[in-house]
Amino acid sequence: MPPALHTLGILLFLLTGKVENVSFQQSSSQLVNEGTVKVKINCSHDDSSLTVMLWYQHKQSSQSMSLIGFGYASGSPNYEGQFEDQFKITREDTVRGALIIRRANLSDSAVYFCAARTHYNEPAYFGNGTKLTVLDPNIPITPPTVKILQPSLKECKDKKDKKNKKTLVCVASGFYPDHVSVFWQIEGENVTDGVATDNATLRDGKLYSITGRLRVPARTWHTPGRKFNCTVSFFNGTHTTYHSGLVYGTDLGQGEGMTREKYLQITQTAKLSYGVFIAKSSLYGVFVLVLVWKLQASSGKQSN
Repeated sequence: MPPALHTLGILLFLLTGKVENVSFQQSSSQLVNEGTVKVKINCSHDDSSLTVMLWYQHKQSSQSMSLIGFGYASGSPNYEGQFEDQFKITREDTVRGALIIRRANLSDSAVYFCAARTHYNEPAYFGNGTKLTVLDPNIPITPPTVKILQPSLKECKDKKDKKNKKTLVCVASGFYPDHVSVFWQIEGENVTDGVATDNATLRDGKLYSITGRLRVPARTWHTPGRKFNCTVSFFNGTHTTYHSGLVYGTDLGQGEGMTREKYLQITQTAKLSYGVFIAKSSLYGVFVLVLVWKLQASSGKQSN
């Protein structure tokens, strides 16, 4: 078997050859319980000249992908080493096939890529991958906690300079499993410019975390009361839930922006202070009325 089929050191081969554009369809992300039998990942593409279909496994802890096996439209598939005991490769026709995990183990959690080529020594074309997570029965499904860190005070101070930027950092932590996506909104409108998210989640013990960033012009941040939302979508195996953090922009020179908690605290404090002021004013008014009444009563007695 050619050495090129044993290990793939990069995620994608250089795309060259007569095929300029190949469209792939792979199964969406999956969450399954440990011990689930026959987990199936489907793959299809739109070029019948690519007769060889290959399957790769990429684990987060690895810098490379491992070839599971490959097969033609007809005939038995070829497997790499021990993978034949764990997986089964099937083909419906030239452009459709599937990878079947015989029995899901925790070690099967990975991203599985379908690829296709004309011959073994030709470039391979890859699908987007299917993320599979085999749930650990000892870890409960836990949604993320989301918090936004305001821009540093040292990160550009002149809001009139159009080149100056402010960076907001969104931290989602304490979740399991790690099927999440991060997106941003300003005043309820989705934004994509200046957005960056970690390529992969980080695991601390049993739970995961991920960080996203939003860079905006300083003048955009220095608008008091402007809302900046970071929302994290979390797939728990049956449906997707959404978890958000919120901060408010601030005027230049006022220091850090306000979180939702700070904003509510300030408004509540302001309401309480106003209430105390009204109460004191009312008491003072009563005191003045009593004083006037006593003075009038005293003047009346003196005139008699």
